[in-house]
Formats: sequence, structure tokens, C-alpha cells
Amino acid sequence: MLNNLFIGIFDTAGAAVISVPDFLLCIVVSLLIGAFITWVYTYKSRYTTSFAVTLAMLPAIVCIVIMMVNGNVGAGVAVAGAFSLVRFRSVPGTAKEIGTIFLAMAAGLIAGMGYLGFAVLFSLIMGAVMFVLNVTGFGVKKAEVREKTLRITIPEDLNYGVAFDDLFEKYLLSCEVVAVKTSNMGSLYKLTYHVTLKDNAEEKTFLDELRCRNGNLEISMMRQEANVNEL
Repeated sequence: MLNNLFIGIFDTAGAAVISVPDFLLCIVVSLLIGAFITWVYTYKSRYTTSFAVTLAMLPAIVCIVIMMVNGNVGAGVAVAGAFSLVRFRSVPGTAKEIGTIFLAMAAGLIAGMGYLGFAVLFSLIMGAVMFVLNVTGFGVKKAEVREKTLRITIPEDLNYGVAFDDLFEKYLLSCEVVAVKTSNMGSLYKLTYHVTLKDNAEEKTFLDELRCRNGNLEISMMRQEANVNEL
């Protein structure tokens, strides 16, 4: 009676039936693969708890789907269609997140087809590659650490178009005005720049000279955040 619980009601005599031990083995291996991929992804990276949990479970979920449709062309087409209609309703992910999701899905697909050794080997190889790329800072621009967002508050009688040109030329490689905003009933202007410093060691000197120009009003400089909507 207990064995009948794990037999599909639509199974035929010639259909291959997945045994409970094999089923559990595939799930356990998929969960271990998911945990490994999640650890590699989160190492020295910013992430959300929800994404980490989902990434850890994704190989097992894909593994289950593939095992259930194994050998059934119609069901496989239906599942593929369902995947193509999935729409993520959260904020758009980065290229790294999307790539890691595909990595987890590929590992789960291999495990679901029963090739557990290949699934583990594939995950180890790709995980090692991802780990090395993260540690070595592959793809990081050398000037990225000098890219800052500069915010300056100035009085309304100061012409911001030319007031800081000599300082920008002295301390910056590049400068771009991205926002101008009035405040305090128009008596102050708040300027936002995207700048690239020539030398990080001169940041304080640069800010001190800006303070002399803007009447010692508020100035802030922070790391320039990448746009998460861009790949």
C-alpha cells in the first residue's frame, strides 16, 4: 500500500518509475549543489536574503520538474512554455544574478536527468571559475574606485557654471553635472556631479578648496552607485 503512494495513477506498465531512494538522492544532491552555488555567489558580494534562499532551492526545484517530465515530450513542451511565460515582478536583476540563476537551473536540469556526477562536476567547475573571477576582481575598471558622486550646496548669487572650473581641472579627470536643484525658497542651489578623481589622496584637499568657494555650505562626496537596471 505504501509503495503505491509513489506510483503515478497514469503510469503504464512500460513506463519507467522513479524509485524513492533515487528521488531522494537527486533532491539531496541538488540541494547541496544549490548551497554551494549560493556560497560562491555571496562570497564578498552584496545580496538579499530572499535571493540567496531562492538560489539555494532552485536546482532542486528544476530537478523535480525534469524528473517528472522525463520521457514525456508533451509535458516537457508545456513546462518549457511555462518557463518562457514567467515574469519576474521584482526589480530587474544584474547580469551576475541572471547568470547565476541560469547556472543553478542548468545544474538542476543535469541532476534531474540522473547525471548526478556530471551535475556535481559542472557545479564545481563553474563555481571555481566564479570564485576566481570574484577574488581577482576580473572586469573591474581601474578608475572605478575613483568615480564619485559629488554634491555641493551654493548660494544663489554664485554662478555654478564657472565657479569651480579651475578646481575641477586641477583635481578631476572628468566631471558631469547630473542634477541641479533649488532649496530654501530659491536662496540655495544643490548641485550633483559625477566625477572621477585624479588621486584619491587629494580628496580632502579638493573638498577644502570647494568649501572656500561655496561659503562653507554643505558638501558631500560618496561612492558612485552603479545603476542596477543596467547589465
